[in-house]
Amino acid sequence: MELNDYQVRSRRTAIYPNLGDNPIYPTLGLAGESGEVADKVKKIIRDKSGVFDDIAKESIKLELGDVLWYVAQLSAELGFDLEQVAESNLKKLSSRKERGMIEGSGDIR
Repeated sequence: MELNDYQVRSRRTAIYPNLGDNPIYPTLGLAGESGEVADKVKKIIRDKSGVFDDIAKESIKLELGDVLWYVAQLSAELGFDLEQVAESNLKKLSSRKERGMIEGSGDIR
């Protein structure tokens, strides 16, 4: 599946206040779903000695899908298609790698 196709198809399921003019809602949803992914990983470390069995992986996959949905909606709210976002990210990372700045922290490297 192409990223933009996913974004268009997922947009059909978007129901929230001021759809089309509300980047706040998907931003909050993205934060919440990302937290759910982190929580599942934390519990695997705590309860399963860090072993990611098939059930755990499937559970995380479902949460990652929710993260992707919110990324798609936030991107749409800001006027970006997912392929633009992906291309921009790869360009940024390639530039950092070429300049030896892939490690470290901060947005501007």
